[in-house]
Amino acid sequence: MRVAAVDIGTNSVRLLVADVDGNGTVQTLERCMHITRLGQGVDATRRLAPDAIARTLTVLAEYRTVIEQLGATRVRAAATSAARDATNRDDFFVAGRAALGAELELIPGEEEAALSFAGATHDITEPGPYLVIDIGGGSTEFVVGTTEPTGLVSVDVGCVRITEQFLHSDPPAPEELSQAVSVVRDHLADVKREIPGIADVATVIGLAGTVTSVAAIELGLPAYDPERIHHFRLGREAVEDVFRTLATEPAAERRHNPGLEPERVDVIVGGTVVLASVMRAFEIKEMLVSEADILDGLVLSLIPTRNISANISSKSGSAPKNRYGAE
Repeated sequence: MRVAAVDIGTNSVRLLVADVDGNGTVQTLERCMHITRLGQGVDATRRLAPDAIARTLTVLAEYRTVIEQLGATRVRAAATSAARDATNRDDFFVAGRAALGAELELIPGEEEAALSFAGATHDITEPGPYLVIDIGGGSTEFVVGTTEPTGLVSVDVGCVRITEQFLHSDPPAPEELSQAVSVVRDHLADVKREIPGIADVATVIGLAGTVTSVAAIELGLPAYDPERIHHFRLGREAVEDVFRTLATEPAAERRHNPGLEPERVDVIVGGTVVLASVMRAFEIKEMLVSEADILDGLVLSLIPTRNISANISSKSGSAPKNRYGAE
């Protein structure tokens, strides 16, 4: 079965078209990413900005063409943190449906976490239990489990949100960084309380643009290379080194770091605040970087024998409290 998944995030909009079978084997045909910054200003205004919507709709229309050309028969498009926070998301969803030719879903943080876990672990060979950490633009998801999530939580810290809330100088002032780290640390204390098993995992898996960008910078890649980044072991000392470098450089210098995409220059420090704080708080020595994430989870959820969303919905009574703005 040929299927397509679209992840409409706070910072980027991504597409995966793949062939899947009943055993959960995923053969990638096309994987695309465009940074549209849909969450621009949402933290302050609780509204999606017209220009951010326009950029996102343009990309969704492009993805529709790719999906139709490749002949995907089922499509799942999920909107996450920025849409959850926005009071005008319904207007965006109507326009997005027309642009993409498929319905847009607003998924809660817990489902986002479960889908990311499914995508990151479905073909992994490392031992479990796993801690999957997905650092997005507006939120970060933490999931613990082996074959399925046993504990998960979504918190309101991400590269765009932290940047817009705290990092206003270029480069960020020490007091701005200190305040950002303090706020992230407070959220992480809640995560520790709500997922007691977080200290007992065997493998930590890091997902999304902040993690892959730091890996690319550490590797010094002249051009982004997903094959070299996928399952790269990113150590805590490397994260701290990259964090110190990026946080003390003005944007004009920061953009010259090999491996850093130009569209991430203004939010990467906010992302590394989250990443470094996570590794400190949970005493993580290294994480396995994964290119497989929520997109892969969305694709897997389209297999008739897999029902990732239903699994997590059935646990909603005992799942940790989700902390997104639309709560």
